[in-house]
Amino acid sequence: MVDIKHVFKKYNQKKVVDDVSLKIEKGTITSFIGPNGAGKSTLISMISRLIAKDDGEITIDGQDILQAKNKELAKKISILKQSNAINLKLTVKELVSFGRFPYSQGKLNKEDWEKVEEAIDYMELRDMQDKFLDELSGGQRQRAHIAMVIAQDTEYILLDEPLNNLDMRHSVSIMKTLRRLVNEMGKTIMIVIHDINFASCYSDNIVALKDGKIVKQGPTCDVIDKCVLKDIYDMDIDIKEIDNQRICVYF
Repeated sequence: MVDIKHVFKKYNQKKVVDDVSLKIEKGTITSFIGPNGAGKSTLISMISRLIAKDDGEITIDGQDILQAKNKELAKKISILKQSNAINLKLTVKELVSFGRFPYSQGKLNKEDWEKVEEAIDYMELRDMQDKFLDELSGGQRQRAHIAMVIAQDTEYILLDEPLNNLDMRHSVSIMKTLRRLVNEMGKTIMIVIHDINFASCYSDNIVALKDGKIVKQGPTCDVIDKCVLKDIYDMDIDIKEIDNQRICVYF
């Protein structure tokens, strides 16, 4: 479990995360939604210790993240940031192998390469594993980056807007893969996402933020609610039930 208690973060005297407390249950997908500037990306960056919190406490399985060594934390939690462009001339397989660095320190053994191969197969990248990243489409590159995270083999996976610049087919493919990671491999996934319909259809829980504060958190059905969404987005959003899924209509 990830336990966040009274966490704050301020930039230039502006609170971007303001007294946030929540618990992330194991074996779930938790989506973070909200308007631009709500503090979503800052929050998951603090959970992964990419940026420092100003105050509060974050624990993972009972351990304060500040007490964890970098190498050990990298075996527990992985993160894929919004800007993941790599300027090196790398093949897909080489990129995925980077996920094993916390274990191998760059000297991969047989077990490391097995994890790399498993991740490549899981993301259906076998036929392009020897292609260079700059030869791939945006959706293919994103799958390769997610394969790298899978190869890291952490229990907790954080993704910051992984659907950015992807078309509908690739977005659906990524979300189905994340759902499989939870259902088949027991991963715990936290995802910052703008499309509230993807959040509605694939999440177990949703955390809605606005101006650095939590507006609502809980099971998907509690958050995908007309009044709650009005509070978050300052607009009327109609909700339809389709195949037991709540679909938001906001066009």
